[in-house]
Amino acid sequence: MVDLLQKYPLTGFHFSVVFELFPQLPHDCRFQEVSGLSADIVMEAGKEGGNNSFNRQLPVKIQYSDITLKRGMFEVPSGVMAWCINAIQNFKFQPTNLMISLLNDVHFPIQNWYVVNAIPKKVEFSTLNAEQSQLAIETLVLTYEYFKIINSSTVLAEVMNSL
Repeated sequence: MVDLLQKYPLTGFHFSVVFELFPQLPHDCRFQEVSGLSADIVMEAGKEGGNNSFNRQLPVKIQYSDITLKRGMFEVPSGVMAWCINAIQNFKFQPTNLMISLLNDVHFPIQNWYVVNAIPKKVEFSTLNAEQSQLAIETLVLTYEYFKIINSSTVLAEVMNSL
């Protein structure tokens, strides 16, 4: 049930990223940062009925920005990284969907972004520096067709009503 008297906004530090790839290992869904989840409405200026004193803005299409995922590198091979390397080294692209979920304090997804037909666009590895004690970070940049916003409380209500 949705808490209509929720006192605080959701936190952005408890989330998961799940790819529809196989095989998938436990650390394939662990990222330290997700950025770039945005949709912009592209507008076109148009004149109306001979009135040249202003332009009417008309929506043309939705444009989605690239998603950037960052995480520490693991010694164990990663299914997600194998997917990216296959695209980069062999130029074989296998579009896949992924779910980015914002989780509550009991690890239940509250807000979800279902990303459709993502492919790797860029893979970057952090600078290796013997004078600094830092984690090795891998950055994945994905491009995709679109995303759907799925609110978990709405989905839960629909499931409960269907029982």
